[in-house]
Amino acid sequence: MKIFALLFTLAFTAFSFAPEVATVNTAESTITWTAKKVTGQHHGKVPITSATLDYQNNRILGGTFEMDMTSLTVEDITDTGMNKKLTDHLKSDDFFSVEKHNKSNFKITEAKTGNGKDYEITGDLTIKGITKPVSFPAIVVVSGGKITATGKLTFDRTHYDIKFRSGSYFENLADKMIYDDVELDVKLVASE
Repeated sequence: MKIFALLFTLAFTAFSFAPEVATVNTAESTITWTAKKVTGQHHGKVPITSATLDYQNNRILGGTFEMDMTSLTVEDITDTGMNKKLTDHLKSDDFFSVEKHNKSNFKITEAKTGNGKDYEITGDLTIKGITKPVSFPAIVVVSGGKITATGKLTFDRTHYDIKFRSGSYFENLADKMIYDDVELDVKLVASE
């Protein structure tokens, strides 16, 4: 009888510690990319196809988001032809190889916080089938039944085999060089 009571207690304890999975509203959530070069910068959006946040006791414990690379956009170029040229180039094998790798994703492996608002998020970023760990600061605000997590994730594109005009791999690029760091401004909005 004691064994059954112990098993029941262990099962109940394990169940009670399982985090709730909050589904992220992809229509309200955004990812904005920024890439810089010697002569300026470009920015655009990458749509989120799906995302979740593991949430318990007013704390984010984990989560994931998936990006649709086929729908990547350029937002700063108004000329239709030039916009299409850059968008197509970003989708080509010089950059994200979208035909072969149409999704990218991020999975939280650790979410450290002392106050439930300011976080240090660590996770695995997968681009072009290559997974590397990255860490970044994030802010989480809970209000009116909504959880809003925002942060700026910066990754080195060369770690994902994106070396086009990288000063780390090519010499004498002068003003044609594109910096290796790419920024993703992430905003995830979920319901409690």
